[in-house]
Amino acid sequence: MKRRRGIYLLPNLFTTATLFFGFYAILAAMNGKFEAAAMAIFAAMLMDGLDGRVARMTNTQSEFGAEYDSLADMIAFGLSPALVMYSWALTGLGKVGWLAAFIYTAGTALRLARFNTQIGVADKRYFQGLPSPSAAAIVAGGVWLGVDYEVAGDSVGWAAALLVAVIGLLMVSNFRYHSFKEVDFHGKVPFIAMVAVMLGFAVILTHPPTVLFLLFLSYAASGPLLTVTKLRERKSRRIDANGDDT
Repeated sequence: MKRRRGIYLLPNLFTTATLFFGFYAILAAMNGKFEAAAMAIFAAMLMDGLDGRVARMTNTQSEFGAEYDSLADMIAFGLSPALVMYSWALTGLGKVGWLAAFIYTAGTALRLARFNTQIGVADKRYFQGLPSPSAAAIVAGGVWLGVDYEVAGDSVGWAAALLVAVIGLLMVSNFRYHSFKEVDFHGKVPFIAMVAVMLGFAVILTHPPTVLFLLFLSYAASGPLLTVTKLRERKSRRIDANGDDT
């Protein structure tokens, strides 16, 4: 009897939720609801973080799930942030505006394609290039921050174009970013760790758009800093090795 083929429901429900929030963000931006659009992208990030963990916890990983996840990520973290930012701040720049948005979108596609080809080969402790969810958080956080402070998008068009283009290029860069995959969520942690998590949530809730934007912007800056630090360490070791040889 031929075995019936199917898909795992639970993790793919979270992936579908990621896709839904990305799609909703585009619709909200088209209707001028930019704050809701930005919040939807952050909701998509939450769902994207859950689908992989649920699949690993329930042992329901599959090739279909991996492919579906990449397609959902492209919509939620590639196309959606670019169109939200374009609708809010870049329309007045003409070709420069849509070119900046395209650089970001293309950067996301290339980032996801490179990530898929490096599965099982790359060092799991690091990401090569800025992860697309973090990139989306910076773009969405910038829009949310501007709307919250009642900043007209047209007045910051050039700054927004520069931000979107740079973030797009960081995704396809060779800078290394901590993946935090070595963190053990199943083992015991000191009590102070729970206190730190509680304080972290409290800080975020003081003013979510500001804190989230600065948090992910700092993460984006950590890649070049980490890469430069590693290169200096290697250079220092080579100099010490040559000195020992002499």
